[in-house]
Amino acid sequence: MQNKKPKIYTVTQVTGLIKQVLGNNLPGRLTVTGEITDWKEHHSGHCYFSLKDEYALLPCVMWKSKFAKVRFEPENGMAVFANGYIDLYEPQGKYQFYVDSMQPAGVGALQLAFQQLVEKLYKEGLFDESHKKPLPVYPERIGILTSETGAAVEDIRNSIHNRWPCVKLFLYPVPVQGEGAGQKIAAALRDVNRRNDKLRLDLVIIGRGGGSMEDLWAFNEESLARAIFDSKIPVISAVGHEIDTTIADLVADARASTPTKAGVVAVPDKVEVLEYLVNIESRLSGNIEARAKLARQSLQTILASMVFRSPLLPVEKRAQRLDELSGRLAENMKGLVTEIRNTLSAMYEKVAKLEPHRLLGQKTVALQELQNRCLAAMTAAVNKAGLQLTAQENRLMGLNPKAVLNRGYSITTSKKTAQVIRDVKEIELGDLLVTELAKKKTIESRVTKKQKT
Repeated sequence: MQNKKPKIYTVTQVTGLIKQVLGNNLPGRLTVTGEITDWKEHHSGHCYFSLKDEYALLPCVMWKSKFAKVRFEPENGMAVFANGYIDLYEPQGKYQFYVDSMQPAGVGALQLAFQQLVEKLYKEGLFDESHKKPLPVYPERIGILTSETGAAVEDIRNSIHNRWPCVKLFLYPVPVQGEGAGQKIAAALRDVNRRNDKLRLDLVIIGRGGGSMEDLWAFNEESLARAIFDSKIPVISAVGHEIDTTIADLVADARASTPTKAGVVAVPDKVEVLEYLVNIESRLSGNIEARAKLARQSLQTILASMVFRSPLLPVEKRAQRLDELSGRLAENMKGLVTEIRNTLSAMYEKVAKLEPHRLLGQKTVALQELQNRCLAAMTAAVNKAGLQLTAQENRLMGLNPKAVLNRGYSITTSKKTAQVIRDVKEIELGDLLVTELAKKKTIESRVTKKQKT
């Protein structure tokens, strides 16, 4: 016994044994209740989470195909009933609960899904009155999206034609119950909007008869709610009975509590319209008659006035007034001319007394004297300035350093630096020198020897 070696297992063999034990000792399917924690929805669509209670934690997996059938939105902290089976996940050596279906604990899945979607869409503003489009007062063309075999289409048609028989109705058959019905109704509504340039619909009614919450669920789908919100054509929702309320009712521009009531919401009552038109006709007739009577009275007053009895009298009065003004204007002009003549005579006499020819001669002589005096002063100033300028020129010439050139001297500069050479130390052998003589003449030489004396 001491020489017998213990059997060695691989990791795969051990996990296989554990999986076999689990399979032999656990029920094939389980329903587990617990609280959701660590909820994660992978981009692949698969969901990973755990169910926990006060004492333990159970890892869970729900595949995308199974999760697509869940009506509500799972979230952390939510108590649920989960149905599925337990199996071992070999790559990580742990057991997992593979969930096939899930129900909320305490409230139905559909009711919870309804509440969650209502809250979501409310926060986004899809129910706001400011987004609801007004319904046309007198629609001419109405589209109906419902089942062609249901009673709702007849209820809608009869209620509309009984109230407003001149309207044209267009049926767009859609499924109103079952899986995918909501998406198909949404697609139909979007298609109607795309083609409305040709359809020219004034209004769209979406509806069906009553039923359970599950039967009406197509009208609680998010896709349909968003299609109604995006519709450019006003939408009336006519779903179920009086007590039924769907998300389509909340988003639509108007709601009819039943398909039969859709006509009341969609079109006016022909009897009420005719009564209104009769009332308008009566009011217009009375108004026209009153205005005609007032016009006749005004005409009689005008015909009885002085203008119509003596039509030329206003013209004659204006002619008389014109004659009066012409006379006054002529008299005023005569007085003004006489006054101007008298003023000119008085001014002529004053000018004659001044003897202007004699005064002009005196001013001419005085002006000539001033000119002669000014010319003499200018000549003296110019001569004085010339003498001063000559003296300054002579002094300047005496200070000119190049004046010595005329006496036989010269100035030597470096051709390179243009500096005056004062000492033999300032030049080097090979430098070019420029010697300036009198009359701006120069000699250029090169240094070949330096000698100190």
